[in-house]
Amino acid sequence: MRDYEAQFKNRVEFIKAVLAESGAQGIVYGNSGGKDSALVGILCKAACDNTLGIIMPCSSKRNYFQDTDDALIVAKKYGIETRTVDLSPVKAALTSCAGAAASITHAADANIAPRLRMTALYTIAASEGRLVAGTGNRSEAYMGYFTKWGDGAHDFNPIADLTVTEIYEFLRWLKAPACIIEKAPSAGLFDGQTDEQEMGVSYSTIDSYLAGKAVSPEEAAIIEGYHKRSEHKRSSIKTFQGEN
Repeated sequence: MRDYEAQFKNRVEFIKAVLAESGAQGIVYGNSGGKDSALVGILCKAACDNTLGIIMPCSSKRNYFQDTDDALIVAKKYGIETRTVDLSPVKAALTSCAGAAASITHAADANIAPRLRMTALYTIAASEGRLVAGTGNRSEAYMGYFTKWGDGAHDFNPIADLTVTEIYEFLRWLKAPACIIEKAPSAGLFDGQTDEQEMGVSYSTIDSYLAGKAVSPEEAAIIEGYHKRSEHKRSSIKTFQGEN
């Protein structure tokens, strides 16, 4: 287990340094009511009092109830300013417009919300001189379990090196609200969705694999398959290199 007292101090100093280098006046992040956003919010608030969490419900009923409730509990405990941007009408308008040009698949539809959320965060950031904090973790990054140009877009990320197992350890050390620690991880992209059910493998198994521990051949195949298929998400944009 990591020394989370030292981890907290070092990550707060990292955020302060990023802010100082950028000249930004504050931080904005998506307060989803999940484990990752909770940890990012706590760290950012400790580094910068002018930290703003945006709750962005989008179509899913869970967004409007459980996720919003949990997000507000975290914000209240750690004194984080919170605002709400309802993206459901925006998604409906985009789906209607894009649906006139193409048949939208389930996967494409599910990825609309993360991209709209990042658009909202950058709009607020640009308007108020803030940086956008990322909330992705190492386990999800390895699996490619994030939306390209959605939650994969940010100005800095203070938890990118932490596995999901470590995220939970850190939150327990911080004495974060039980509602965050105990609920099943979910991107909240649609009602009934959970990360582990969708991937077909548990985060504990993914983290064991990343640590070099033994997992079943079936589990290893799922993890390796996700990693290979999502390589484009972790690679830099391919550009034509012309002759000089």
